[in-house]
Amino acid sequence: MFLKSVIDAATIKAYQDTEYRVQSDTPFTLQIGTLNDALLAIHNLYRVECSAFLTAWNPFSQIVSETENNTRQLQLENELGRRGLKYLPGIGQHSSNNWPGEESFLVLGLNLQAAKKLGEHFGQNAIVWCGADGLPELILLR
Repeated sequence: MFLKSVIDAATIKAYQDTEYRVQSDTPFTLQIGTLNDALLAIHNLYRVECSAFLTAWNPFSQIVSETENNTRQLQLENELGRRGLKYLPGIGQHSSNNWPGEESFLVLGLNLQAAKKLGEHFGQNAIVWCGADGLPELILLR
C-alpha cells in the first residue's frame, strides 16, 4: 500500500496508530481505517461530504521549537480563514510513544487535492483524509 514512499515503515506505523482527536461540542477521536459515526454527524451538521485532519507542526516529522510550531500553525489557520473554510481544532497524539501531541485542524469540506496541497505546502509527510463514508485514511505525501 505504501511501497513507493520515502517515509520509513516505523513512521508510517506511528501515523497509523496515532489518535486524531477533534475538539467539538462532543469531542471525538479519529483512527485510521476505523469508521467514525461522530465524524459522519459532523459532516452532516456542516453539510459537507469530506474533511481533512491537518497540521503544520514538525515538518517532515522533524521536531522544531514550540515557537516555530505555533507560528506555522497560525499560518495554516490564516490560510484556512483566507479560503473561507470551516474547521475544528484538534490534536494528533500517539498513545504510547514519546512524540509530542501536534495541534491540528479538522478542515470541513476540503477536497482531497486541496488537502494534499496544503499538507505539502506546510512540509507534512502525510495527512488524514475523511471521505463521505466516514472512514479516515492515511494519505502519504512523499
